[in-house]
Amino acid sequence: MAKVNIIFYSMYGHIYKMAEAEAQGAKEVPGTEVKIYRIPETLPENILVQSGAKDAQKIFSHLPIATLDSLKEADAIIFGTPTRFGMMAAQMRQFLDTTGPLWAGGSLVGKIGSVFTSSSTQHGGQESTILSFHTTLLHHGMIIVGVPFTEPNLSDSSNIHGGTPYGASAIIPQDDENRPNSIELDIARSQGKRVAELAKKLFG
Repeated sequence: MAKVNIIFYSMYGHIYKMAEAEAQGAKEVPGTEVKIYRIPETLPENILVQSGAKDAQKIFSHLPIATLDSLKEADAIIFGTPTRFGMMAAQMRQFLDTTGPLWAGGSLVGKIGSVFTSSSTQHGGQESTILSFHTTLLHHGMIIVGVPFTEPNLSDSSNIHGGTPYGASAIIPQDDENRPNSIELDIARSQGKRVAELAKKLFG
């Protein structure tokens, strides 16, 4: 069995929806075990309540919290984070900053790493978020996987949507309940399937 873990941080649930799509794609590959983990929240309670995030996060509160073992046990790890000024969210950064012991032991060397993201605007820094995330994965010696242009949705220009060759992404306008849209979720599923296929070839 190839083991694919999806580890995400989501404030309002949009990255969680993409994480589910990534998992659906990975599960299409026979002989693949897929798990989803969430990054713990670090924002103060009053901020979460005022922003509406407290209620939004209830939909994925049942998921287990990611630990270092969540990284060690996997053959491939797909990370999901919203964009914060063109970089990953602080919650994800804090989690990654605890992985020093794994780096020292070379525990993630040779594992597959992949990233997806979202932003509230079309030009909100999705690609820079994924590319800067790759720096951490490269320091761990991971094999980076993106989304090739054989995924037809990357070339679709019929409407405004996310999606990059570096990883799936979504544009989330404020108060838009229909995002991520079907194209963005399809790209996420494609990414999950590709990661699983490569993990099976390497580790299955």
